[in-house]
Amino acid sequence: MSPVTPQVPSAPSALRPQHPVSRGLQGLVDQFALSLRSGGSLDTVFVSGVSLSTGAVQPGDLYVGVPGRNSHGAAYAVKAREAGAVAILTDEAGALIAAGSGLPVLVTPDARAALGAVAAWIYGTADNPATLFAVTGTNGKTSVVYLLFAVLTQLGVTSGLTSTAERRIGDLAVTSSLTTPEASELHALLARMNEAKVTAVGIEVSAQALSRFRVDGLVFDIAGFTNLSHDHLDDYASLDEYFAAKLELFQPHRSRRGVVTVDSDWGRRIVLEAGIPLTTISNQPEIPADWHMNVVGASAVHTEFVLEGPGGARLQTRVPLLGWFMAANAALAIVMLVESGVALSEIDACLSRDGGIDAYIPGRAERISGDTGPLVIIDYGHSPDAFLNTLAALRPFTTGRLIMVFGADGDRDTTKRDDMGAIAARGADVVVITDFHPRFEDPAAIRATLLAAARAANPAGELHEVPNPRAAFRTALSLATEGDTILYAGPGHEEYHEVAGVKIPYSARDDSREALREAGWL
Repeated sequence: MSPVTPQVPSAPSALRPQHPVSRGLQGLVDQFALSLRSGGSLDTVFVSGVSLSTGAVQPGDLYVGVPGRNSHGAAYAVKAREAGAVAILTDEAGALIAAGSGLPVLVTPDARAALGAVAAWIYGTADNPATLFAVTGTNGKTSVVYLLFAVLTQLGVTSGLTSTAERRIGDLAVTSSLTTPEASELHALLARMNEAKVTAVGIEVSAQALSRFRVDGLVFDIAGFTNLSHDHLDDYASLDEYFAAKLELFQPHRSRRGVVTVDSDWGRRIVLEAGIPLTTISNQPEIPADWHMNVVGASAVHTEFVLEGPGGARLQTRVPLLGWFMAANAALAIVMLVESGVALSEIDACLSRDGGIDAYIPGRAERISGDTGPLVIIDYGHSPDAFLNTLAALRPFTTGRLIMVFGADGDRDTTKRDDMGAIAARGADVVVITDFHPRFEDPAAIRATLLAAARAANPAGELHEVPNPRAAFRTALSLATEGDTILYAGPGHEEYHEVAGVKIPYSARDDSREALREAGWL
């Protein structure tokens, strides 16, 4: 099996049901005890969709106007009406703003908090028979969701997923804009999946999704936890607060059962504080757990592992990805499937038939290079822990020098930058620091922080500063030869480079391939 990028048909930016069912707006008012402030009788008004953005409104939609960073969404009620919205749901302040819009104005104390339940009612999500898998953690969420999708597909199950990289229904895929979509988009996606007879869905659930009501209106059948490490401290005041956001997924109003990796204190805390039945998994033999994963073989293109569980349960297989952490992600996905009712023997049979898990995960430990020249890996990881694990995984398969290219997010958690620079300098032989989504920050200042941390960690290390990402990769490639490895960390699957609010088209994967061809390596 080779990790070839799949060709998928083009699709709109969000997936909605193709045959939406209209429901009487008065029923929505009655169901949620909404207040009608203007618009007259609702007896002849029907709603078939819901949108949080006027740009996404389709005829028959309920437009939901919430306070924004610069203005209130209710200020765009007229634009929503012109796009086909049949009513607006908003708060008290929004009701005053939208009073003259010509739309029925429905009022609730917090429209964003109500969005999930309202979208579930409009799209009939509760009637969707699909098994819902949720995955949370700092690193590995996307990989676990794709590995769930891969194994389910190998089992012959019609599946879907929503992740940082894309939303997918079988072979149909669209690019994602958020790790977890807004509740309006998520429920529409599930309704579209229901039309396609999807019976299992993997959903990547970020801490922000839980804090900002994006998964409201859903109760997951199985929730999985990968790990928790330094990240998102721009959104959360401390790691404890970040953990508390994720812990909510393991409470009865969010999930029915959970599978938790207990290799860290954070995982063991979930076991103590969760309110649902849990199964535990560890990648370390000395840690007590229901299931254990052990790597038994590895190369630069695959990792083979054994998974052992209760009652002598055992499975040996491989994943076409580099690193023990990818085996850990695969093991978590398999145990989540077992907890959902799939027999381990059935999983074992299909994976044995296919020679392992047949997975493609865009931009996650993805090999770009060919059979000759340096090994080139593109990875989405942009946290200290991701750097540490990926560099350690690459070292055994690097006979020459390990070269790392990376930058740091602008307008995001600044507290992790020192650790990122230090880990890169200690783990790689050559470090090339470049720009990575500086957004509205001064990119030179971001690079200066990373450079200072790298120099402090390894004063004798070879260090290069190349602001332009294209030039940065080519600098790394010019320093490499057969036996060397280049890790380009950060951009992963993304197709843009964000500078001062402008998203400039840029694919690290495509650009790296082009550079390899220019150098005669592809």
